[in-house]
Amino acid sequence: MSIVSDQKRLSQAEMLAWLGRDLKMTEMVTVYLSDHQESHDYGIYCALIPVDQIEQVLSFSSWDLRWGDGMPDASMSYEGGEKRVQYLRYGVTDRVEPLVLGREFSDLYDAYMEISEEFRLFHKLYHDRKKDKYIKIDEAGNEDLVAIVEANRVQIRLKEIRQFLAIKEMYLSIQFDCREHSKYALQELGLEEGESKHRDGLVCWARTHVDSSLGNCRSFSTLSGKRLVRPLAKSKSGLWGFAEEQKEYAEFIIDVDENGDEIIHTSDPDALANNFGANPDAPHFLTPVHFDKQVLDKYYQQPSKYNVDAWSLRCGSLWHMWIDKDHDDKVCAWLGHLGERLPYKEQLHWRTHNIPPKGGVSKAFFDCGIKGKAAKSDRPEHLFKERYQDLQDACKEYLGWQLLLPLDTADEYHFKNLRVPTTDEQRDFDELVLSLTKILIDSLNERRLNTLISKDQKAKLKGSIARLEAVLSAHDVEGAAERIAFLRKLQSLRSSSAAHRKGRNYRKIAKDFGVESQHLRDVFTGIIWQALDVLDYFIFLVRSGPINPEIIEKNKIEEGYAILDEMVGFAKSDRTDGSVNHDEVIYGERSK
Repeated sequence: MSIVSDQKRLSQAEMLAWLGRDLKMTEMVTVYLSDHQESHDYGIYCALIPVDQIEQVLSFSSWDLRWGDGMPDASMSYEGGEKRVQYLRYGVTDRVEPLVLGREFSDLYDAYMEISEEFRLFHKLYHDRKKDKYIKIDEAGNEDLVAIVEANRVQIRLKEIRQFLAIKEMYLSIQFDCREHSKYALQELGLEEGESKHRDGLVCWARTHVDSSLGNCRSFSTLSGKRLVRPLAKSKSGLWGFAEEQKEYAEFIIDVDENGDEIIHTSDPDALANNFGANPDAPHFLTPVHFDKQVLDKYYQQPSKYNVDAWSLRCGSLWHMWIDKDHDDKVCAWLGHLGERLPYKEQLHWRTHNIPPKGGVSKAFFDCGIKGKAAKSDRPEHLFKERYQDLQDACKEYLGWQLLLPLDTADEYHFKNLRVPTTDEQRDFDELVLSLTKILIDSLNERRLNTLISKDQKAKLKGSIARLEAVLSAHDVEGAAERIAFLRKLQSLRSSSAAHRKGRNYRKIAKDFGVESQHLRDVFTGIIWQALDVLDYFIFLVRSGPINPEIIEKNKIEEGYAILDEMVGFAKSDRTDGSVNHDEVIYGERSK
């Protein structure tokens, strides 16, 4: 490095500017740092300081808490000649607490940093152990990165730090110790040896310049001190009981007047009419509000977080709302529910998809939500999921094994997200075809099907569809050909669209499904109806016996008795006692 650059480094000007900068609430603040290089050594460690100790702490630049401190300990003193032992939660008597803890294990295990348990629990942080990051989930289900733990550095977002400080009635002390080395003497750098101390508001520091004769280092400077960060007001802490309650409500289109202008009203439940006489001149709590179908796409895209079923939408245990999606072109919800059930951020998402009302809610939704009747949707995707469960139940009762293997946890989203697409986007169509193929074809229980066909057949057959076809052909089951044909076409559609580049094969199979002459939404609707037919057929197979070994064996026995009935009195015997080997007779009859 040059004399100019070393002079700048040893002046500590850049470090002082960085340490004294304005901190934004969204900033990830470094609360621990251990950076050792040939040219420098940087260390940062934080402490929580009680409000009544601020002036005392700022009266000197040395640290109040060091790496490894803040652990439970004890103090011993003598009073009147008697030994007195006191337990110290944080190992100190001045009420200073750690925000991060340095854990070490006598060099038997690697040391590591840990964020205060109280801080983690206060903000209900989820620990992503793979990335060592801490996530905060808000009332709407949105995720914010709050803390990052690395081997030599820990960062925490300022907003959450100051909220925590508010309740603790403490300040954060960012303690720093920065050392810069140079191969030049202080005289060459134009610097004077000595120490200077400063305090500016909530920052205090001491800087020293020293000549040295250690190795290549002929001079160095140190900068040590602390910067304090104020707490927020308790009303901004976010903690129930202290935080301000200012719930907001979005406005939604509920009608159109005689001039064609949209009528908009708040979703605040307290401003709506109800069946108990409240706000008689206002719209009713159960006023239907209409939205385009794309309003649900956000939730379908995150099946691990959201669950969308026939009549409801939920985000874990955070919130839940009744919805009516039993329509081709819209989704409906009650005005009061939008304000009562959805967090404001979520209301704003729905507001962007709000459309003027056209028609009413579905009869099934009305019967279910208002009359309290059990109602079933006649939408193909809903019927498919019901019939899929019926098949699982039938297999459990009649077979003891599943014809369609349950999806692995990592694949469950294929089932949860199966639906008629809201747009004609090719991507959505391809993804849904892939999902349906995973459920109907890739999940066929090949191992069990193999037990129902001969060894010779097994060696020749490839794929689950071929094995299913062999089982059905062996028993000459009616209706098998058309269902097998559909499964093969569906598999070809997946292979030529979602799994590979689209080309001649895709155009050929797409033509079979009517892709060229219909909207993709309509094409997939037709595919789901055919898939629903396949599930009904599978249920028939399970219950009637063509793939049930016990029923097959029972049928064989009944067939044997029927043949015996025909042969009684006619079977010739070459045995001396006149008895007949019935197995031989039955085999002979079957062979004819």
